[in-house]
Amino acid sequence: MSISNAWICFTLAWLSFSLWAGVGEVRGQAPAERPPLVEPVYRVTSKLPAAERSPIVSGNLVDEIAQHPLDPALEMARSAKAQIDRDVQDYTCTLIKRERVDGKLLDHEYMFAKIRHEVVADGTVVKPFGVYLKFLKPSSVRNRQVIYVAGENKGNLIAKEAGLTGRVVGTVELPPTGMLAMRGNRYPITEIGVRTLVERLIEKGERDRQQGSCSVRFLQDCKVIDRNCTCLEVVHANYKPCYDFHKAKIFIDYEYNVPIRYEAFGWPAKGESEGELIEEYTYLNFKFNVGLTDLDFSRNNPEYGF
Repeated sequence: MSISNAWICFTLAWLSFSLWAGVGEVRGQAPAERPPLVEPVYRVTSKLPAAERSPIVSGNLVDEIAQHPLDPALEMARSAKAQIDRDVQDYTCTLIKRERVDGKLLDHEYMFAKIRHEVVADGTVVKPFGVYLKFLKPSSVRNRQVIYVAGENKGNLIAKEAGLTGRVVGTVELPPTGMLAMRGNRYPITEIGVRTLVERLIEKGERDRQQGSCSVRFLQDCKVIDRNCTCLEVVHANYKPCYDFHKAKIFIDYEYNVPIRYEAFGWPAKGESEGELIEEYTYLNFKFNVGLTDLDFSRNNPEYGF
């Protein structure tokens, strides 16, 4: 194949390559053994007895008990971040994401992920932040693989397509925030994971707290697939350029004490009751502290076939 033809193949392949995502399967499990995935939907339930509910709940809604409606939410988010920092070194999961990019709502994407948090000792990074992704569906992206390790590979991510495109293009390195890596994505791979999600929720909450009041509700006994959750719903009644959404819902897992689903909506059009979906991310089937090693984030891992 000539250099010009190879470049054309590369360009066509990567213009359709979307790379971002971040519950899972047992590490090393064969694809055929993977349990079937279901759509990321939730339902509200009241199955838990009243005695098992939070003592500050009245019915299914928690009253606004702080000076600002966002204060209980910020307290919950800070607690989740502290628990993650203290107890979680790594995990495997399946991320289900759906995003609106350039005004178009894209299809759901399902990814198996391995994520390792950064470990610092005496001011030195001893374990860098690492991500491995394998796309599960839709069929157009199935078996795509992406690796990113902070501070390695000149700051680039490593990616390999499946099938003929992968054989033609091979393994490539791309800047995480570059045009090709960001095509079809709202955020770079460096933003993946529940720890970053919690950090961004805290940042948004602290910023929005300074902009005035908003409506905050806590809904108990919600379900995300088969996980029991508290749903935190935040609504900004009036539009301001600094706000990222009109309404957001954050689902906090009872057992894990981390957000496993986030969804955000824009402002409703005139005469509409609900705004358009901006983005949604769902994490399921976590496996925490499985002991991920450098090999899990290496192109030399024989299981990956890079």
